[in-house]
Amino acid sequence: MSNGDIFVGEIIGTAILILFGAGVCAAVTLRYSKARASGWVVIAFGWGFGVLAGAYTAAPLSGGHLNPAVTIGIAIDTGTWGKVWIYLLGQLVGAALGAVLAYLVYFAQFQANVRKEGTTEGTADEPVPTLGIFSTIPEIRNPVANLITEIIATIALVLPILAFGLTKGLGESGITVLIVSLLVVGIGLSLGGPTGYAINPARDLGPRIVHTFLPIPNKGTSDWGYAWIPVVGPLIGGALAGLIYHAAF
Repeated sequence: MSNGDIFVGEIIGTAILILFGAGVCAAVTLRYSKARASGWVVIAFGWGFGVLAGAYTAAPLSGGHLNPAVTIGIAIDTGTWGKVWIYLLGQLVGAALGAVLAYLVYFAQFQANVRKEGTTEGTADEPVPTLGIFSTIPEIRNPVANLITEIIATIALVLPILAFGLTKGLGESGITVLIVSLLVVGIGLSLGGPTGYAINPARDLGPRIVHTFLPIPNKGTSDWGYAWIPVVGPLIGGALAGLIYHAAF
């Protein structure tokens, strides 16, 4: 794979991933969305389908990593680091692009995120916080616990991905990406409750940068004090998964 193919493939694939993922979060979160309040299961499957669409699209160009933790895990196992920076840069650019596209899809709903004054009952609708559409927010803010959650959840992602390569027939049949997408759904349902399961540094950082600059009414904070956890945790988890796989398989 050429450097250009890898870069373009990772941009396109990660943009599709975030378009689906941020899109389903917007659908469930924002007022005047037909999917409002449809719940965590819908979010988990939306992200899983995003992996499915993004990875299948990127696979012919870059292999469809879409995640720095996956790229780091593969590099640690194989010892090949020369193209890692290209993967990581493409993933970050793609994640930011996908966040912008999701914003454009729900532009009217974001613009309606305003406080309504003067209702007949004398009450007002509070603006909907928007950071959770783009990036992760812990339910209980405990840096050590949050970091451990992200490390373990990322190991649960990257180690099976590496092991799938040893499963005879998966690669030839072309269903590896489908299995990975279901794995992401499972992680969301089982391990996503504490932190929102970033498990992907680019997935969290790129959209958080976009959230900082987008002109969303009443958007609230971008919470940069927490932002290091969904970056460092998945990187540690991906590295540990690569080490475990290399030692055990």
